[in-house]
Amino acid sequence: MEFIDYYKVLEIDRHATEDQIKKAYRKLARKYHPDLNPNDTEAKKKFQAINEANEVLSDPEKQKKYDQYGQNWQQSEAFQNASKTNASGGFSSAGQQGFGRDDDFSDFFSSMFGGSSDFGGRGRSAGKYRGQDYQSELQLNLSDVVNPGKQTLNVNGKNIRITIPPGVEQGQTIKINGYGAPGINGGPNGDLYLTFKVLNNTKFKREGADLHLRLDVDVYTAMLGGDITVETLSGKVKLIVKPETQNGTKVKLKGKGMPVYKQEGAFGDLYLTYNVVLPQNLNTREKELIKELSKLREHVTN
Repeated sequence: MEFIDYYKVLEIDRHATEDQIKKAYRKLARKYHPDLNPNDTEAKKKFQAINEANEVLSDPEKQKKYDQYGQNWQQSEAFQNASKTNASGGFSSAGQQGFGRDDDFSDFFSSMFGGSSDFGGRGRSAGKYRGQDYQSELQLNLSDVVNPGKQTLNVNGKNIRITIPPGVEQGQTIKINGYGAPGINGGPNGDLYLTFKVLNNTKFKREGADLHLRLDVDVYTAMLGGDITVETLSGKVKLIVKPETQNGTKVKLKGKGMPVYKQEGAFGDLYLTYNVVLPQNLNTREKELIKELSKLREHVTN
């Protein structure tokens, strides 16, 4: 088998620091780990090569020997130096220990260090890997976001019961620690990233924590004033309309909006815009009265 450049395997240069070697190994080992690439022969070979490279380059003594003899590994001097560090004694031919094995390690690694490590995930170099993160979506109605309770999600066949935080918004994503894929070789679990899809099942328009509503008011109440009842997301509210209220008048109901996300007890406001509605299908008497009112107004304005 031809010489393998371990630096290229780990995608680093020959002057990489110990920390850079460690980071490169962890990144690639996780990417090509057999548990994450089942039935992928190429990924398995790549994983073995990555572990082999890390076994050498992460050990200062082995890295020194590799840097010194790597390019000339077939020469006897490399074999002799390797045999001195082999606890079970030297080897005189390719048919002895370190050669002729049916695994996929390079001949250089097997001869140099005795072929004593198993990188199929069982040996001493098998590392702990964090589980993959999961992505999921939860659909809610706007009215559910005001006083949300617990929801049960089914993620990869597993039921997860969570408490929905009040005031979540459309497209907002929260992280639920430890509810992703299980870790590998005792590593920590991944996380669950939950994105909310909030459907507006109300008559209100939402802008952050504030709500907006165009509210119809009959012309008589607008002119003479009176009481009206407004349905908010937190219940009914009695409102006094001032006399001679104009169309388009805006009123703010403080604290009657949405809960403010992650601010317990805080709420946005509800903004009402009055839409004065004119009467339709007037009868004869109503038309006569309106004409009289019009004439009276002419005298007032002149």
